[in-house]
Amino acid sequence: MGKNPNLKKEVTKVIPFAQNGDYFFQKGIRAYRKRDLYKARKWLQRAEEMKPSDAAVLSQLAIVLTELGDYQRSNELFMEILDKLEPDMHDCHYFIANNFAYLGLFQESRKHAEEYLTMDPEGEFVDDTEDLLDLLELDADEAEDYVLGQDQLIVMQEEARNLLENGELDEALALLEEIIEEYPHFWSAYNNLALAYFYKGNLAKARDVLEDVLDKNPGNLHALCNLLVFYHYENNQAEMLVLAARLEKVTPILVEHRYKLGATFGLIGRQDLAFKWMRSLQRNGFQGDSTFYYWLANAAYHTSHFTVAEQAWAKVLELSPDKVGTEPWKTTTDADVELEEANQFYKIFNLRFSKSTTVKSVLDQPYASEFVREFAMFTLLNKKDVSSIIAKGSEIAHLLKQNATEQTVKEWFVVFSKAIKESLTLTNASAWASAFHYAWSKNNGYAVSQKEISEQYNVSVSTIRKYVQKIEEIIAKL
Repeated sequence: MGKNPNLKKEVTKVIPFAQNGDYFFQKGIRAYRKRDLYKARKWLQRAEEMKPSDAAVLSQLAIVLTELGDYQRSNELFMEILDKLEPDMHDCHYFIANNFAYLGLFQESRKHAEEYLTMDPEGEFVDDTEDLLDLLELDADEAEDYVLGQDQLIVMQEEARNLLENGELDEALALLEEIIEEYPHFWSAYNNLALAYFYKGNLAKARDVLEDVLDKNPGNLHALCNLLVFYHYENNQAEMLVLAARLEKVTPILVEHRYKLGATFGLIGRQDLAFKWMRSLQRNGFQGDSTFYYWLANAAYHTSHFTVAEQAWAKVLELSPDKVGTEPWKTTTDADVELEEANQFYKIFNLRFSKSTTVKSVLDQPYASEFVREFAMFTLLNKKDVSSIIAKGSEIAHLLKQNATEQTVKEWFVVFSKAIKESLTLTNASAWASAFHYAWSKNNGYAVSQKEISEQYNVSVSTIRKYVQKIEEIIAKL
C-alpha cells in the first residue's frame, strides 16, 4: 500500500516541566507540614533564589529558620519584607519579637511586640504577643542599655563561651558575672554561670543560680536540663526522678531544645526518651556531629532499635574514626568492664592536672558506673561528701604520682577498681601506696627494697609486708 501524501507526519509535542519558584515553594510547604525542616529550608531557599521579591516565600523561609534556631537570619528576612516588600505584613513584627526573645535581646523583642499590637490589634497573634510581653519584664532604664549594648553583648557572650569550653573557669566566672550585671535578663549567661560554678565544684552556688533563673524565667529548658544533670552527677535520685518526670511532659518545637532534651535524657540513662528526641531530629533531616550520632546509636541500641543503632554508629565512625571498637553493643566480660572503668578513673585523675579540663571532659562522657561518676565529681568538681574509698583511692594515686612512675599510677587504678568491687577499705593511704609501689616494681623487674620504699612513704617495713599481701590477693583475682 502506498503512502498517502496528504497525511502529515505527527510530531510529538514536548511540554517542558518548569521548576520555577512556585514549584519549589510548594515543595517547601509540603516538607514543612511534614515537619521535615531541613528539606523545607532547602526548597524554600531555592524558591527564594527564583523569587527574591516574593514576601510569602521569604516569610515562610524565615519561619522555618526560626524553628531551626537561625534567629538572626530569620529576622533579616522579616525585616527585608517590612522594609522593602510588604510594610503592611504586620505579622512579621510578632515573629521578629519572638526571635529577639530567643536571642536574649529583650528590649528589641518588646519593641516589635508592641509594634505588632499597635498595627494589628485584632491580629491572629495578639494573645501570644501579650503573653510574650508578660515575660519581658524590662524597665525603661534597662531598655536603653540593651539597645546600645547588643554588639557588646554578642562579643562578651562568645568570649565567655570560649573560656568555659577551654576550662578557664575563673576568667569565665568573672566575665559572666559582668554580663549578668549589665544584662540582668540574659538567661543564657545565667545558665553558663551555673555550669562554671559546677565545674569549679561549687555545687550549691550552681544550683542557686539555676533556681534564680527558674524563679525569674519559669520553664527555661536549658536551666531545667542543667539542673537534671547536676542531680545525676550528685547521685540525687529523688530530685532527679521528680525533675525527669516533669521534663518528660515537655514537647519543644525548636531543634536546639529537642537536642538538649534528648542528650540530657541520654546522659541520665533514660534511653527511651533520648531515642524519642534524637530519632525525631534525625527524621526531620538533622545533620549532627559524632556526639549526636553517638547518643542516637546508644539510645537506639538500648531500646532494641538495632538497625537504627547500626546506621547511627556508622555515622559516628565516619565522623570520628577513633571511636572504632567502642560501640554500645560491644560484648564485654567482667574483666573488660573493670579494665575500662580503671582506664576512666585514670583519665579523670589526669584531667585534674590539665589546664584544659573542658565541659565535654565532665558532662559528655557516658561514665560506666556510679563509682566513676562519683570519682569525677570528687576529682574534677571538688565534691566533698563522697564515699571513703573514692577519696582514699584518689589520695593513694597522688602519693604514687609523687613517688613512682606514671605507669604505676595507671595500674593502681586497675587494683582500685577491683578493690571497689570487693568492698575493701583503704584507710591507710600511705600503706596501700607504698605496698603497691613495691609490688609493682618487683613484678616489673625493678630492683627496689622494702626499706627504700618505706622511707619514701614514711611507713614501716612491716606495714609494707602486711599490705603487699593484700595487694597480691587482689591481683590474683584480676
